[in-house]
Amino acid sequence: MTITRLGALAQEDPALHALAQRLLGLAEAGLPAMYLPEAGTFAFTRAGTVAPDGSRLLELRGTSTRYAAITALGARFLPEERQRTLFDGRSAEEFTGLLVERLPGVENLGDAALIAWAAAETGHPKLSDALDRVAALDLPGRPQYTVEAAWVLSALAAARPVTDVESRIPPARARLLSARTGRSPLFAHATGPGLVPGYRSHVACFADQTYPLQALARLHASGDDPEALAAADACAARICDLQGDGGQWWWHYDSREGGVVEGYPVYSVHQHAMAPTALFDLAEAGGTDFGPHIRRGLRWMTEVPELAGPDGTPRERMIREDLGITWRKVYRGDPKKAVRAARGLTAKVAPHARLAPLDLVFRPRAVDRECRPYEFGWLLFAWLGGPQG
Repeated sequence: MTITRLGALAQEDPALHALAQRLLGLAEAGLPAMYLPEAGTFAFTRAGTVAPDGSRLLELRGTSTRYAAITALGARFLPEERQRTLFDGRSAEEFTGLLVERLPGVENLGDAALIAWAAAETGHPKLSDALDRVAALDLPGRPQYTVEAAWVLSALAAARPVTDVESRIPPARARLLSARTGRSPLFAHATGPGLVPGYRSHVACFADQTYPLQALARLHASGDDPEALAAADACAARICDLQGDGGQWWWHYDSREGGVVEGYPVYSVHQHAMAPTALFDLAEAGGTDFGPHIRRGLRWMTEVPELAGPDGTPRERMIREDLGITWRKVYRGDPKKAVRAARGLTAKVAPHARLAPLDLVFRPRAVDRECRPYEFGWLLFAWLGGPQG
């Protein structure tokens, strides 16, 4: 029998397996509360506020097509009857159909690519319509944000077994690979000049690494592409080398040097979902198995060194079953993200400068008390996807 991702975790670390199961249960319990039936989609965020009596309240704010598509991608791995509890009675495929119907009004390339990816993964009959909308928004020669370029390639790789996208793959692949700077294994924030101001063009985020390495690994899995796999492997190796002692996946990197510009915030979704799903996809495509790093990152969810009190007990928990959420991130709380700005500007001219005193002045002890649907969508994708037993 094929060993699933959860099955392998159960063999390697029963305590972490219990944690993953706990988080998956929380995702299923929390997502329905983020759904807006009147809008037929998910909220942008569920944010914590404090009532006059001191109790914690959660309110829904905004809507997000992007987060809705990611939720469909993850929820499709659930049994159909459990999918329907998340989408107001619809299956993941039926909900994806709603998103496809709304595509004429979608103007963002990343949103359209995620919908096309979901349509391919759920076997939706209007996949070709979704891919056509992606093509209409993806103008040749125009630079794109790296994350969105990666989603385009993931959508094409997912569509490859069921429809002819061979002519579209080479330019999407070449564009994503070109987002690397020099010999650095890391990816820039955009695939070309014009989208990012020059003073921070060297700064790339964690998502700029995980989504490309995932897309390239999936491309190789869909059809032999050793160069794509090697690029994915090199990127993964670098971010794993840089992983924090407490399992932290850092936030901002110097895409030229392959180092960390500023580590904080540390996001829960990176720890329990985005790093695992990208690294799982890499290993299952034939790349390096970074399982120890996945497990170290997941452990951070309950052993958060940033929130440890003087006696070692946590001052606050990131996982809140009582509220149906995981808190979004741990951050410095510095005014106007001053540390990030200072380090980004300094790194432009002195790549290895750390400005160490900032770590003492602005300690990462603040918690962002909100939770977004895509966090749970990728969580389901990460731990329920892959080989099925």
